[in-house]
Amino acid sequence: MAISAEEIAYATDLFSDLGDLTTRRMMGGLCLYHRGTIFALVHSDYGIMIKGVGAFIPVLEGMGCTRWTYPRKDGKSAAMPYWTLPPDCEDDPEAACDLARAALQHL
Repeated sequence: MAISAEEIAYATDLFSDLGDLTTRRMMGGLCLYHRGTIFALVHSDYGIMIKGVGAFIPVLEGMGCTRWTYPRKDGKSAAMPYWTLPPDCEDDPEAACDLARAALQHL
């Protein structure tokens, strides 16, 4: 399923206070970049997801975020470094940008 123009507008508006925001279609969705660094993506099945690596992973887990996993052809599960947004960030640009800034500090 493709990402709609409305979903793209919603995501870019949500993170617009970061400034220097660019996008690129890939990974079955739309990747969001800040100053050339990917920090989030919009996925047709999972919505907006924030990138989590290193010491930021326990922070996301503590917020109740869920990691993006998918089944591979060999039957095993693979995990991507993207996590669902916590509910308080979904409609709050200030909270979403704070989370994105925290993610960017670990990238």
